[in-house]
Order: sequence, then C-alpha cells, then structure tokens
Amino acid sequence: MHSQQQDNYIRGVLMIIMSAFCFACMNICIRLSGALPSVQKSFFRNLIAALFAGIILLKSRRGTQPISLYIPREARPALALRCVFGTVGILCNFYAVDHLLVADASILNKLSPFFAVIFSYFLLKEKILPFQAACIFTAFCGCLFIVKPGFHNAALLPALIGVCGGLGAGIAYTMVRKLGTMKIKGPVIVFYFSLFSCLFVMPWMLLDFAPMTPGQALTLLLTGLFAAGGQFAITAAYTYAPAKKISIFDYSQIIFAAILGFALFGEIPDAYSFIGYTLVIAASLTMFLYNCRKETA
Repeated sequence: MHSQQQDNYIRGVLMIIMSAFCFACMNICIRLSGALPSVQKSFFRNLIAALFAGIILLKSRRGTQPISLYIPREARPALALRCVFGTVGILCNFYAVDHLLVADASILNKLSPFFAVIFSYFLLKEKILPFQAACIFTAFCGCLFIVKPGFHNAALLPALIGVCGGLGAGIAYTMVRKLGTMKIKGPVIVFYFSLFSCLFVMPWMLLDFAPMTPGQALTLLLTGLFAAGGQFAITAAYTYAPAKKISIFDYSQIIFAAILGFALFGEIPDAYSFIGYTLVIAASLTMFLYNCRKETA
C-alpha cells in the first residue's frame, strides 16, 4: 500500500470510528431526553440535519460549482423511497432505543447492510452470491438471539420494531446507492430526506406534542448535532477509502453503545445478546474480508 493510500486509509478508519461514536452518543441522547414521543425526537433530529445540509447547499452557491436542488424525473421515485423508508427507519430505531438496551437497539439497526444486499437483489437486480447468502443467514441467526422471540418476552415488540428500523434503513441505503449512480449529490439527498421527515412527522408531533424542559430541549439539540456529526464523519470516511475496506469499523458503535449504556444506565446485555452480537459482527467481518480479498485478487 502506497504511503498516500495508507494515510487515507488511516484517516478513513478514524473518521468512521468517529462517526460510530457520534451515532452511539445520538442514541444515548435519545434515551436521556426522557419520555417524549418518538415523532417529536425524530423531528428535532432531522431539523438539525436539514439545517446543516441547507447551509452546505447555500455555501456551494457562492463557489464555482453550485449544487443544484433539481431532481431529474427518473431519479424521483428512488428519492421518494429513500425519504419514506429512511423516515420509517429512524422512527423505529428511536422507539427501539427507548425500550431496549442501547447496545441491543444499535446492533439491530446495524442489520441494514444485510437488508441492503437483499433489496439490491430485488430493486437493483444485483446478484446475491452463495457466500453473501450464508453471511446474511448468520446475521439473522444473531438477530434471533438478540430479539429472543417468545410470547413471554416483554421486549419482543420493541425488538421487532428495531429489526424493522434496520429493514427501513437497508431500503433507504439501497436507494442512496441508486441515486449516487444517477449523480445526485449527497447534501441534496440529505436535505430532501431531512425536510421530508420533518414535514411527515410534524402533524403527529403537533397532535401529541409533549412539553419539554430546558434540559430535554438541550438533549434533543445534542441528538441532532451528534446525528449531523456522524453523518458528515461517515461521508468524509468514504471519501478517504472505499466502503469495502473500512465499513467493518462502523460496528465499533456497538462497543461505544455498550460502554455508554453501562456507564449511564447500568445496562448489562445478557448472554444471548452477546451471542447475537458475536454472530452479527462475525458475519460482517467475514463479508468484509471476502470483499477485500476479491478486490485484490
């Protein structure tokens, strides 16, 4: 590996770990904000993201290559699916964080890459190799250990909603990939998605608005700031190195979530959850190593 490539690889790894830390802190802030409706938390999270994306778009207009907000007709269905399923993913993830261990909710949301592979087959007509299918099966076995399905499991519904969050994110990321092939810029996708999410949840938020203390308002502001920081960090990471080489480090979020969950809430995952974490991360690591070997072959 050349010196410049190695430096970029290290920068990419550091940025994706920073992103994982920011998203873990976002989930912690969601829990710390207290018993507020998920739609209310989602609104403030996406409002901050929309403002950040809007600032980037405005600054680009002063440069030599302004970013246009125009979306070609052929890209609009993909953008609509990204907005809808991305919003569903966030709402489900926030609900899961409020009702599960933070580490459990985080790992369920990290099923999104596996869902992305599945939906890439149906929506983008990309083939699923037998090796990928085995990794996906292993990840879902790990998911079962975390969800612990059973009629006497009080956390079953939040866990299933957490899985739906990963599913929604998987479809959303598939659409982001499709939009990228259509040359739609990242800040434009973030802006439209965040704006759509805010407008979508606003009626429910106004109907069921819960008065907030100054501390809760500050915590929701931090939720949005950490989310924006995570989004920009992961975007920067993938400019330094390809996803195939560094995406596995995104699972460091589970470590951060477990440490923060224990430090702040005294949460200790049970043995079944640890088995589930191991299976999901092992499946991700195996797919990661396979992709790296395939690329260098």
